[in-house]
Amino acid sequence: MSTPLFTLGQVVATPACLRVLAAAGVSPLELLEKHIQGEWGDLGPQDYAANQRALTDGSRLLSAYSLGNGERVWIITEAQDDRGVRQSTCLLLPGEY
Repeated sequence: MSTPLFTLGQVVATPACLRVLAAAGVSPLELLEKHIQGEWGDLGPQDYAANQRALTDGSRLLSAYSLGNGERVWIITEAQDDRGVRQSTCLLLPGEY
């Protein structure tokens, strides 16, 4: 694994997201590894560009992954605080946002 592009902070996931991942046979860790490496998944150009800016300005990061069973999962890492620390990352379903 390469050096992460940012820290995750505390990692949490919604129960519904964990159920969807389990049903699809996808490990949350697999998606988190992609997320911290800048493999943002299925994002449009605007969201991709926003993530690239967030790597330097500390704002929120979003990844979106389509699973083999047709479901989608989002990973959101919250913006940095005044000390430059990202407090948390959440795995959730788009409808839970």
